[in-house]
Amino acid sequence: MTDTMITKMTAKELTRMVLDKQDLFILDVRNETDFKDWKIEGDSIEIINIPYFELLEGVDDILPRIPIGKKILVVCAKEGSSKFVAEQLAEAGRGDVFYLEGGMKSWSEYLEPVKIGDLKDGGELYQFVRIGKGCLSYMAVSNGEAAVVDALRMTDVFEQFAKEKGAVIKHTLDTHLHADHISGGRKLAETTGATYWLPPKDAEEVTFGYERLEEGRDITVGNTTIRIQPVYSPGHTIGSTSFIIDDLYLLTGDILFIESIGRPDLAGQAEDWVSDLRETLYNRYKSLSENLLVLPAHFGKVTELGEGGRVMAKLSDLYLSNPGLNIAEETEFRRTVTENLPPQPNAYQQIRQTNMGKINPSEDEQRDMEIGPNRCAVHDK
Repeated sequence: MTDTMITKMTAKELTRMVLDKQDLFILDVRNETDFKDWKIEGDSIEIINIPYFELLEGVDDILPRIPIGKKILVVCAKEGSSKFVAEQLAEAGRGDVFYLEGGMKSWSEYLEPVKIGDLKDGGELYQFVRIGKGCLSYMAVSNGEAAVVDALRMTDVFEQFAKEKGAVIKHTLDTHLHADHISGGRKLAETTGATYWLPPKDAEEVTFGYERLEEGRDITVGNTTIRIQPVYSPGHTIGSTSFIIDDLYLLTGDILFIESIGRPDLAGQAEDWVSDLRETLYNRYKSLSENLLVLPAHFGKVTELGEGGRVMAKLSDLYLSNPGLNIAEETEFRRTVTENLPPQPNAYQQIRQTNMGKINPSEDEQRDMEIGPNRCAVHDK
């Protein structure tokens, strides 16, 4: 067996296949529990799970389940097991066999930049799709300056992208204190000299300095002002803050998603924050322009990925189609957002502690803390 019999596929290449809806057969060799918890999904993806330990003696027994004439990708947690199985499949005569470089860890960390649209002064707004985790970050670029919203811990991606756009990152902003992933906002600010903004009601226990994200404090980017207008919108956390950029885009953080709404329980305050969540969704957002394009901080399902991988929808459309915005009775709303919720995110308490600056896990520890899907929405199962 030699490496020439198989080909590695990068997370970037896999992302393009998912977004372009190309046919792909995936053999996931992780254990059944990990597979059921979190797997690669896509409209044109067929996937099966056969744990690696069942394949140590060979792949002959599973060959009838492996298609001929189709691209085959073998995935595991880190890479080694998938490479071993891919070599066996290739040797057994299955052509076009790939293994995922870096395994599911690389899938979890890859960011795909997608242009959302132009800004009024000639600037641009980009969405960074973390397809393997369901996280979304944003960068507004204008006249040689940039602002990043809800940056992820892979900060080099944002630095490189800003450099390619000829822009200097001047501001990093978090819509709230995140519980499902480690924020890169503070780190990015430190490495670029940018100002880091955080809602003060979410920052009562943080151990570092920050600028207070409050209504009335517009943030400008570029020589011609793009208004990044903070809008206090509690419910997912007590400090959750949305942004209106250029009177065109509404960045909703983890309050409102395309197919669901934010959960209020990740800081142990579900009963206390339900009223805030309903007020934000049913009154505060309702008073905004219905033509605003909603850009959330997460997505839960591949069905929320639109053309080119964009995750966005008009606010008026969401008031028609989003189940979480169409619960007339307050008691039913309270029951929906506090009962029968999906499991809480992996290591969410440690992630909150990290984002407060109270603990400083290593890079490997941070990676392990984030493994798995995001679970910030009420209806994500």
